Amino acid sequence: MTPEELTKRIIAALTEAVDAKSLPLTPEVLTEKVKVERPKSRDHGDWSTNIAMQLAKTAGMNPRELAEIFAAAIGDLEGVDATEVAGPGFINIRLEAGAAGALVEDILGASSRFGAGEALQGQHVNLEYVSANPTGPIHLGGARWAATGDSLARLLAFSGAKVTREYYFNDHGTQIDRFAASVLAAARGLPAPEDGYGGQYIADIAAAVREKAQAAGDPDPVELEDAAAQEYFRAHGVEMMFAEIKDSLKNFRTEFDVFFHENSLYETGKVEAALEFLRTKGEVEEKDGATWLLTTKHGDDKDRVVIKSDGNAAYFAADIAYYRDKRERGADCAIYLLGADHHGYIGRMMAMCAAFGDKPGVNMQILIGQMVNLYRNGEPVRMSKRAGNIVTLEDFVDAVGVDAARYALVRSSMDTQLDIDLDVLASHTNDNPVYYVQYAHARTVNVAKNAAEHGVSRAGGFDPALLSDPADAELIGVLAQFPSVVATGAKEREAHLVPRYLETLAGAYHTWYGRRRVTPAGDDPVTGEHRALLALNDAVEIVIKNGLDLLGVTAPERM
Repeated sequence: MTPEELTKRIIAALTEAVDAKSLPLTPEVLTEKVKVERPKSRDHGDWSTNIAMQLAKTAGMNPRELAEIFAAAIGDLEGVDATEVAGPGFINIRLEAGAAGALVEDILGASSRFGAGEALQGQHVNLEYVSANPTGPIHLGGARWAATGDSLARLLAFSGAKVTREYYFNDHGTQIDRFAASVLAAARGLPAPEDGYGGQYIADIAAAVREKAQAAGDPDPVELEDAAAQEYFRAHGVEMMFAEIKDSLKNFRTEFDVFFHENSLYETGKVEAALEFLRTKGEVEEKDGATWLLTTKHGDDKDRVVIKSDGNAAYFAADIAYYRDKRERGADCAIYLLGADHHGYIGRMMAMCAAFGDKPGVNMQILIGQMVNLYRNGEPVRMSKRAGNIVTLEDFVDAVGVDAARYALVRSSMDTQLDIDLDVLASHTNDNPVYYVQYAHARTVNVAKNAAEHGVSRAGGFDPALLSDPADAELIGVLAQFPSVVATGAKEREAHLVPRYLETLAGAYHTWYGRRRVTPAGDDPVTGEHRALLALNDAVEIVIKNGLDLLGVTAPERM
């Protein structure tokens, strides 16, 4: 029985009790307030709820008095073995072994869909992440957005949402000019401009552009006059950098539905159209020779220039047009995963959302991520031979592999700085969290294989009541939490809840494995208990795999 199913049953039972006692509590209040959670000590039961303490004042009763009424109602539910009132009004709930074990049947039946939900059914979420400038390889911060963004997209889709995974290419403006000038300088054997880009990748692109020109029969672009040469290297260099970024992300198991080019907003007139729309709503004003969005009307600390006095668009103008474009493409919610250097943008972005008549925090959500630090032998890893002064996505993957890289980057909340020890992450020990979880999955597969060799099969039938050992109950209790972990992760946009849960499940499974035997000892016959234990083992295999799938991490059968 999952906590969600138990909660529904409790709500129904308490609604009847409230009606019978004529208590001033509504079904709506019960639905909103009833929550069950695992008690800190399993001696207190399988589940606990503090609903009586929450509603005692509204009911005009002492919390323990109300808890006694509620405990009696819950105790009458099918599958509930006993209830008790503890402390100031907690209700502890103990399930019958069969009711608890029935969860195993649910997991086996649902298989790869166990944990999936419908809470976000009908919602269209546009999730934008990474969005690195096409002026260099993806750095380690971008790798974190890639792993977290892709995992969050999987979580949202698993919870019923329609998800558009989107990458925004900033291919308009001065950073592209500096990139083109840097590539041209490298091609001519000159040092990079003072505000340009360095690293071996610039020289590699310069050489590749010249090779492409030669293959196409074009003149050597370095011999063109400066403006024409820079434009040639811009067009072909950005295209090559773009292709390389796409390949890096694909190899990292991070694919996108839409690659959106900033430049298209200007080419199609969407910037002007968005500003004209806001002008008709009284949100845009001309002053001091420039065009301003009146963001202070919606809580920003100052109004924002969108068209400068020289007639050029400010960067914010593209942000405005881009958000409107997302909404016009059907997004109910536009989620942005941004780096720590964008924290100051939140106020103006939310004000812009409100200027369109949308609801900040609902139609627009912004998640800020902190940077990643790598350590090896206790020392910071700072340099990339290829990129100069940054660590790239490829550097990290080369060091530990895709599975470990993705898992480590998702494992902590995005709003915390992340320190990663490469020595631990590359090790095959229980100190390495991804190894610990993957090893648990491989162990479940090996247990099932060994069971088959000893004649233990689920085909002989499964009696969930035989899963009566405390170790079984503990493991089943952890399995039962998976759907709520998924639902909470999707709702709160917290993908890190999944790896943290998987580590808890792996720990419970390893403990269970040391205390229970799926195969008979010696010449002992196969019993129903062995079949039930195999079913529980296989349920763990399914849940670990489902969780790893949400992280884009493989579930190996052998380690």
